[in-house]
Amino acid sequence: MPAFTAVQPTGTHRGRRAAGRRFDPPGDGPHWERPALAVVLVIAAVLYSWGIGHAALHPFYGAAIRSMADNWRAFFFGGLDACASITIDKLPGAFWPDAATVWLFGPHTWAAALPQAVEGVLTVWLLHRIVRAWAGPFAALIAALTLTLTPVTVVLTRATIPDTALTLLLVAAAGALQKAVRTERLLPLITCGVWVGLAFQTKMLQAWLVLPVFAAVYQLAAPGTRVQRGLRVLLAGAVALTVSCSWVLITWATPAAHRPYLDGTSDNDPFTLVFGYNGLSRFSSDSTAFGAVAGTAASRTTGNTGWGMLINHTVGPQIAWFLPLALLATVLGVVWRAGQPRTDPMRTGLLLWGGWLAVHALVFSSSNGNHAYYTAVIAPALAALTGGGLALFRAEYEARHEAVHEAGGRRHMALPAAIVLTVAWALVLDWPTRFLARLLPIAVMLAVCGVAGLWTRGPRTSPRMVNAALATGIAAMLVVPAGWAVSSLDPLYAGAATSPMAGPVGRAYGVHHAPKRVGLDRPSARDTALLDYLTTHRRSEKYLLATQAAYSAEPLLRAKSEPILVMGGFTGSTPFPTTQQLGRLVATHQLRYALLTTQRPITPATTWVRSQCTRIRPTAYGRRSDGSFTLYDCGAPVFSR
Repeated sequence: MPAFTAVQPTGTHRGRRAAGRRFDPPGDGPHWERPALAVVLVIAAVLYSWGIGHAALHPFYGAAIRSMADNWRAFFFGGLDACASITIDKLPGAFWPDAATVWLFGPHTWAAALPQAVEGVLTVWLLHRIVRAWAGPFAALIAALTLTLTPVTVVLTRATIPDTALTLLLVAAAGALQKAVRTERLLPLITCGVWVGLAFQTKMLQAWLVLPVFAAVYQLAAPGTRVQRGLRVLLAGAVALTVSCSWVLITWATPAAHRPYLDGTSDNDPFTLVFGYNGLSRFSSDSTAFGAVAGTAASRTTGNTGWGMLINHTVGPQIAWFLPLALLATVLGVVWRAGQPRTDPMRTGLLLWGGWLAVHALVFSSSNGNHAYYTAVIAPALAALTGGGLALFRAEYEARHEAVHEAGGRRHMALPAAIVLTVAWALVLDWPTRFLARLLPIAVMLAVCGVAGLWTRGPRTSPRMVNAALATGIAAMLVVPAGWAVSSLDPLYAGAATSPMAGPVGRAYGVHHAPKRVGLDRPSARDTALLDYLTTHRRSEKYLLATQAAYSAEPLLRAKSEPILVMGGFTGSTPFPTTQQLGRLVATHQLRYALLTTQRPITPATTWVRSQCTRIRPTAYGRRSDGSFTLYDCGAPVFSR
C-alpha cells in the first residue's frame, strides 16, 4: 500500500500528478533509512541525557518522587511526603516511572530524570513510525529530526515535569487512530482510547484536547457507514473516559481517613482537583471554581496568553520555528487534495496533525497563562506537518519539473518557498535576542544554495545534485533551532527547574526564579544542620516536623525520606491540617517541630503555631541566621481546647 496518493493531473495542472505518484512504501525502505534513523535517535539520546546527573529536578515534584519511591501509599496517591499526609497538586501518573527508577536505583538525580530522557527518545522513534506509515521514509526522517531539535523538547526531557509523558502517550494515541482509520479495525481505535486515558493520568484535562480532533478525523475519513463510524467513536470515547477516571474514582471511593488529603482542593475531593484546581480555575477569574483553593489561578498567571502567545519573544523561540511551514503544508495539502476520496490518507494526516495544532493553540490562547514548556505537546504536530509537508512539496516539485521539460510548464514554487519562509521566520524569532547572530548568515547562505540548486535544475541535473540541494535547504531550516536546542545543555541557558526554557530566555528566567538546579540527596549546609538537629531531638513522633507550604519542605524531602507534615500544600493555602487536627497531633506526641516562613500565606494553622509554640534560635542547630525561616518547638504547648 503506498504511503499516500494524490490528485490526478488534469488539463493545464499537470504538476498535480504528484498526487498520483507513489511515495516510498511503508514496507521495505531505502537503504539510507535505518542508518539515518539510528543517527537521529543517537542525537536525541545525547541531547536528552547529557549531564543527567545534574538534571533540573522540579523542587516540588522531585520531593514527591523520593517520597513515592519509599511508600506504596504515597506512590499510588502521589503523596508529597513519605507518610502520604497530603498529595501533590496533580495526578501521580507522570511520576510513577520516576519513583520506580528511584526505588530501583536509589535516590539519585539521574535516576529521577532517566524516565524523561527515555520518554523523549521513544516519542521521536514513535513519531517516525507514524509519519512513515502516513507519508513515507523521507517525511518520517524529517519529522523525527525536527522533533529532536525542537528547543522545548530538548529542555523539557531534561526536567521532571509531566509534559514529556503526556506527549509520548498522545503520540501513541495518534498512531493508533491512524491505524484504525487505515485498516477499519476496531482494536486500534480502542487502543487509542486507552492511550488517551493513560495520558489523562499524567496531566488530566489537557489529554482530552485531542479527543474532538480524533473523533472528527475518524468520522470524516474512516471506512464504513456514518452510523458505524459514529458508534465506534462513542465506544472509543467511553474507553478513554473509563481509563481517564479510574484513579479519580478509586480515590473518591477510598475513605478520607485512608488516603492523603488532596492538595489544591478545599473539600478533599478528587473531582475538584481535576476539574477545579487544574481545570476551570485556569480559564476563569474565579480562583475558587469548582472547589479549588483560592488564589491558585492567579498564582499560575504567567502572561503567556492571547492569540500571539505561540510567537511571542518567550514562547516563540521554544516551539514556533516550523509554525509557518506547518500552516502552509496544512492549507496547501488540503486544497490540493480536495478532489480525492473521503478516505484519502494524506489529507487525513494533514487534518489530524493540523487539528492537533489548532486546538492546542486555541486553548493556550484562552487560558489564564501558560508556561513555555506547556507547548511541548504541539511539537509532534509541528514536526509531522513539517515532514509531511516537505514530502508533499517534494513530490509536487518532481512532477512539475517533468512538466516543465515535457510541455513547457511553470516551475513549482512550494518547495523552494517553504525553505525561504522557514529560514526567514528563524531570523524573525532570533532577532529580538540575536542569540545566534553568527549562525544566521550560515542559515541564509545554506538557504540560498539550496534554493538555487532546486530552482536551476535542468534536464541533465543528476538526482544526487537535486538531493544535495534539498539537504542543504533542510539544513538551513534546522541550523538556528538546533543552536537554541543545544544551548540548553549548558545549565545557564536551560531556565529554572520550575520552568525549563532554552537560550537567553531561559537564562533570564533562571536568574530571576531561583533555585535553578536541585537534586536528590544533596542537602545544603542549612538543611544538613536542620536535619541533624531534628533527628537528634526526635523521640517517637510520627512527623519529623511540620512546614508552612511545600516551599520549606521541598529541600528536606529531597534530602531525606521522612514524614513531614506539609501544611497548606503547594501554595500554602490548602486547608490542611485544621487547627484542631494540628493540636491533636501535638497533644498525642505525633508532632513536635514546625518550620514557618514569612514568604507564604498566613493560615489558621500557622497562626496557631506562632501563638502556641516556642521559637528556636538558629544558633541551636549551628546557624547564625536562617533568613525568612523560623523553627518552632511545640513539644510543650499551652493551647486552648
